[in-house]
Amino acid sequence: MTDTRFFDKKEGLTLGEIAKIGELKLPDGASLDRVFTDVASIDKAGENDVTWAFIPAMREPLKNTKAGAVIVPEKFLEFVPEGVLPLISADPHRSYGLVASAFYPTVVESYISDKAFIHPTATLGDGCRVEAGAFIGENVVLGSRCDIRANAVIEKGVQMGDDCIVGATATVSHCLAGSKVYIYPGAHIGQDGFGFAMSAKGPVKVPQLGRVIIGNDVEIGSGTTVDRGAMGDTVIGDGCRIDNLVQVAHNVKLGRCCVIVSQVGIAGSCEFSDFVVAGGQVGFAGHLKIGAGAQIAAQSGIMTDVAPGSILMGSPAVSRVEFMRQQIALQRLTKKKKEE
Repeated sequence: MTDTRFFDKKEGLTLGEIAKIGELKLPDGASLDRVFTDVASIDKAGENDVTWAFIPAMREPLKNTKAGAVIVPEKFLEFVPEGVLPLISADPHRSYGLVASAFYPTVVESYISDKAFIHPTATLGDGCRVEAGAFIGENVVLGSRCDIRANAVIEKGVQMGDDCIVGATATVSHCLAGSKVYIYPGAHIGQDGFGFAMSAKGPVKVPQLGRVIIGNDVEIGSGTTVDRGAMGDTVIGDGCRIDNLVQVAHNVKLGRCCVIVSQVGIAGSCEFSDFVVAGGQVGFAGHLKIGAGAQIAAQSGIMTDVAPGSILMGSPAVSRVEFMRQQIALQRLTKKKKEE
């Protein structure tokens, strides 16, 4: 069960509230006033808990769950035990996320530590929290209910909308951000890009004069770095999710709802369209255009533009079909060598 020493939890939600929040279809005759008190894993849930199951590996555990209700796709109904209320969803993972977030909402208690530094010209909206050691610089503008955690640094001129979180020791500079932006601990936003000119006399620094523009509902993981633009801007579109330890170089542009998994490196001036997914440790050469909906497997190396909807694997990356052909051909070749 969730340890409430670390998380704030609502005391309970009615079935009617859960159905509305989670976009769920209820069985006929279900009591909308029935109260559930928590969410829990399928093997630990009790009669007052909501759980979920949607992948094949969860079918057997589902048959034995003691949960009061379970969020499932329609095709899983036959596995739901008698006495457990099925909550039908077209997208159970999404529905569970919505319901769990309702039980465990993000709560920001207004508080300004006397050990934080806030420049007199900075503007903070209603209900903000600023913890000890935080630094908020000249002409910074923060919206309402922002949460600036211990030793975070927000440098001069930065603007952020409502309900933003800047994690412990994170730094933000040269940045304009929308609302519901979560910058995780140790992330660094807006620093110089890797910009210099090589010459016979050695490298010469090229000033990085752009900004970082972040949309609404964006998460940027721990240890991730997002460089500001050299002349134009680095742009992170609405709804993007960037994992830990990612490098986003200067002038990169991410469209809406891109998902970038840990240890990806994106070289300068790449442009991603909407809903691109890049698995862990993918490397992108500079100045590439990645089409909408492209999916790129972990550890791939991308050296050319990617067409919309492509599924790529390998380094250098090729289509999934071509990658499988290469692997089969290699296996046959090595097998033949062994036989010889």
